[in-house]
Parts: sequence; structure tokens; C-alpha cells
Amino acid sequence: MKKLLIGLSAAASLVASSAMAETTLKLVEVITSPERTEVLQGLVDKYEADNPGVTVEIVSLPWGQAFEKLATMVAGGDVPDVVEMPDSWVALYAGSGQLADLEDRIAGWEHGASLTDKTMAMARQAGEAYMIPYGFYLRAMFYNKKLLAEAGVDAAPRTMDDFMAASAAVSALDGKSGYCLRGGPGGTNGWIMFASVMNGTNEFFTEDGKSRINEPGSVAGIQFMIDMYQKGYAPKDSVNWGFNEIVAGFYSGTCAFLDQDPDALIAVAERMPAEDFAVIPMPVGPAGKAFPTIGFAGWSIFKSTEHEDDAWKLLAALSSPEANATWAKRVGVIPVHKGADQDPHFRTEQFKGWFDELNGEEYVPTVMPTYLEQWGYFSSTVLLESSQEALLGQRTAQDVADEWAELLTGEYAKWKAKQ
Repeated sequence: MKKLLIGLSAAASLVASSAMAETTLKLVEVITSPERTEVLQGLVDKYEADNPGVTVEIVSLPWGQAFEKLATMVAGGDVPDVVEMPDSWVALYAGSGQLADLEDRIAGWEHGASLTDKTMAMARQAGEAYMIPYGFYLRAMFYNKKLLAEAGVDAAPRTMDDFMAASAAVSALDGKSGYCLRGGPGGTNGWIMFASVMNGTNEFFTEDGKSRINEPGSVAGIQFMIDMYQKGYAPKDSVNWGFNEIVAGFYSGTCAFLDQDPDALIAVAERMPAEDFAVIPMPVGPAGKAFPTIGFAGWSIFKSTEHEDDAWKLLAALSSPEANATWAKRVGVIPVHKGADQDPHFRTEQFKGWFDELNGEEYVPTVMPTYLEQWGYFSSTVLLESSQEALLGQRTAQDVADEWAELLTGEYAKWKAKQ
């Protein structure tokens, strides 16, 4: 009898142990780097410690193939519970009814009221709150002070003409280029900003619903980018460069200018003395305005999850003020909770270019039309392929602009019909 009781006790312990660890959540990150994964793992470790019996499996997708790989996973039934959701993808997945509506969850959350108005507005870009943003990306211009001085450029560029001239001067130096052009994956923002600044407006559509991307000013902006590459003011290899390559191109001294978000500041500050570089607002165009893009990413839950309560607890843990502050500082985004801007980390000269853009009348942040269901496909595939063809001289600026306008006009009509 004693042996039987011991056996039953052991069996019960095994059952209890099995029950404690029976929930596994799959978390997919799509804007991946070793540093980001390390920070995410640390936040997940704390969540697991606070939630015994729940294990989180982190799946890291390389950004260059993330859109296609996630789509393949979902189509094949390998659907994650929680996903890192870029702003350009949320309309696609929310529009097809695949994301959980988080409105009630946020309303009942102890930290829901501390999310800023901008955060909630972005969370609802696709209608209801299908995500909680974890931070904002705003483009500004990094410049290498030493390279400009060596090239005889006396001041940082304020206008697009200044920018072109300074890039030409630096490119005359042996082995140097002016601009770290992002011709590869993730380059959409550059093309949109250049088109907008030369067109004098960041409105994507006219009142009658036509895309403005093929208006003469926009085409001039696209041509500006093509000229920068074809005149040799950007490295030849930059036609394929993504985020890591352009950031490395800047901190290595290969090129003098880099337009990027605060996340690039982390790698740059680690490798360059503060006195050798600065961050300024994006150059203004003929209308005296600049339209730096502002984007965001966050956390979403797939509706198909069998563990929605646990998935929400994970999302809430990642989005808490403490966790969000840690994430924002380590990955380089503007945090999402009220009062976070008073943190000494963000009240430094390193962030001056971004705050000048937020406060200056000549700088109008541009929100991408991520409410269009096919925006993710457009930015990740259509624009990437056609812009590379244009850089290589295989297509004209007008040609690619007309292709983009046709697609965007059609998508806008579909979206408008649902309103």
C-alpha cells in the first residue's frame, strides 16, 4: 500500500507538472536583429516567471523576407498567437478578420488610460484597436561632420538643393559617397518622402480619390532619388541595401548622410564619437516644407489562438510602462505612454533633430496610408522591385510613378467603398 501511495503521488506530481507547462505561446518578431531579440527575450523571461505554466516560443523572421514568410506561415496554418505587427501590415490582417479586437481588453487594462492619444489613434488605423503600438519611428537626417568638413561643406543642409550639393561634394572624395540610399527592403519611406517634399504636400490622394504619387512634383522627387544614385552620390551597392547596410555605411564613414529613425541612433552612437555626427531635420523642398514619415509597430493577437487570455497577458506585459520604456530605449523608438518624454534619456541633444521636426511648423510628419489592405504588399514587393529597376535605369520615374498610382488609386477606391 505504501508503494502504491508513493506511485500515485509521483503520478499526480507528473500530471500537475504537465498541467503547469501545457500552454505554449508562439510569438513572431519580424523587425529582427540580435539586439532586439535579446531585449525581447528578457521581457518574455519576466512574463514567464510571472506566469508559471506558460512558455513563449520566439520565432524571429528576417525583415527582408518577413512579409512573405509570415504570410506563408498563416496560409499554411502555422499561425502565431502574438505577432510583432508593422503599421503597413495591420490593415491586411485586420481587414481579413484575422486579428483579435483589443478594445475591451485595453479598456479594462490597468495601464490602458496611460496610453497617449496618438498611440490609440494609431492602434485604430484599421478601424478598431487591433494592436497596441510599442513606439513610433520618425525620420530625420544624420550627417557626418568630419566628412562634410573634409569636402569643404560649411553647414549641414537645410534644403533639398543643399542636400544634393553636399552629397556631390562628399562623393568627390576618394572612396566616399554622399547618401546612404536604401534601395533594398524597407526603402518605401525614402521614396515617399522625396516625392512629397518635391510635390509640396504629403496628401496621398486628391479629393476625387486619385493618387498624387504620379503628379509632376512627385515624379520630380522620384527622379531626385534616381539622380542621387545614377550620378554616383550613393554607393553602387546601395541599390540592394536594407537597414543594416545603410546604418553600417554611415557609421563606417562610407557615406555622409543617412535618413533614419531613432533606432539607428543606437548602433551609430556605439561606434561614432558624439562630436563626429549630428541629427538634423529632413531638408525642406521648393514649398519650404519637409514631410518626414512617422511610422509605428506594435503587438497583435491572431484571433485563431486557442490561448487568447494568456496571449493578452503577454501583450499587456510587453506593453506596460516599465517594459515599454526598456524597449523604447534599447530598440530606438518614441515610447507610447504619457509622461515618457520627461525621461532624461530622451531629453538629450541626440534626439534634437526629431524633436525639432515635431515642434517646427515647416516639418509635417507623414502617416502612411496603412489603412489600405494592400499597402503591405505594395511597399514590400511592388515598390521594391520597380524602384530598383528605376535606379538601374531600366524604367523611368514617370513609368514607376504611374504604376504606383494605378495600384494605390484602386486600393483607395476599395477602402472608400467600405466607409
